[in-house]
Amino acid sequence: MTAKELVFSGVQPTGNLHLGNYLGAIVNFVKLQQTHECIYCVVDMHAITVWQDPAELTKATREVAAAFIAAGIDPTKHIIFNQSQVSAHAELAWVFNCVARLGWLNRMTQFKEKAGKDRENASVGLYAYPSLMSADILVYRATHVPVGEDQKQHLELARDIAQKFNNDFGDTIRSHGFNDGLFFPQPEPLITGPATRVMSLRDGTKKMSKSDPSDYSRINLSDDADAIAQKVRKAKTDPEPLPVEEKGLEHRPEADNLVGIYAALSGRGKPDILQEFGGGQFSNFKSSLVDLAVEKLGPIGAEMKRLTGDPAYMDSVLADGADRARVLADATMNKVKDIVGFIRKA
Repeated sequence: MTAKELVFSGVQPTGNLHLGNYLGAIVNFVKLQQTHECIYCVVDMHAITVWQDPAELTKATREVAAAFIAAGIDPTKHIIFNQSQVSAHAELAWVFNCVARLGWLNRMTQFKEKAGKDRENASVGLYAYPSLMSADILVYRATHVPVGEDQKQHLELARDIAQKFNNDFGDTIRSHGFNDGLFFPQPEPLITGPATRVMSLRDGTKKMSKSDPSDYSRINLSDDADAIAQKVRKAKTDPEPLPVEEKGLEHRPEADNLVGIYAALSGRGKPDILQEFGGGQFSNFKSSLVDLAVEKLGPIGAEMKRLTGDPAYMDSVLADGADRARVLADATMNKVKDIVGFIRKA
């Protein structure tokens, strides 16, 4: 029997969601709900691997969920929830901590990057959170995960953990009716076309980031139309006109970034954009980009503001999503307990 295709993805509630998050991930989340069953999780447990102000964490959790809805994800047809409301994530993560090998986690490059030079002072959670990420995916026995370049290694770990669990407990798995000895699937990366890599509006060589001290380096999804327009107009450019061919964007990171943003927001390719604006001055191109960005992003920001202004409603959406997610996750966790040999109430 072929497993039903199920997509899982999570977003951390840390800092403002920005244009890079939208074009790189959320746009694809919206598309995937047309073809797959989808579970979209606000991963608040991952957020606390580094210290978070509790009030800000609550606010940011609602904001991420609001961004999902404002961008077009339907919380009645698909599941939107925050991770900490479904305890099976943490339970399965502990089982996976005991399945995963220390050498596997030592190879995780993101820990090295996030911990920096003072690794001895990093939290155990920051080190072990790839096991929790694996649990997030496999507790729903998800078949597909949309991933960027920086998350491919974590998905490979989830596949390794799934395979080792199936191998370690193969006899018990078969005794519980899984004749092929495979309880957990091998989740596949979901490639939805070339990823849109959005760079800083102040430095085209650096990725757009919520941690950049300059708010003018990014367009936040919560920005209103005036803020979007001002940031696009102030975006760094160079004195040359736009080229007529894509090759002309080489060694011009700021121009390449703005053309890429225009292409992504309009659903067109860079060559098409350059055919329209190539040879002209940046000022005319920027004016058109302002109009396009405000048209596409303005309504999302306005809807996010409306939704986050009603915290009771947002909490009800998250609670409803958690109730539906819990049914799926608990069913998996109960089987895991039986397979591992834990006694539980029947």
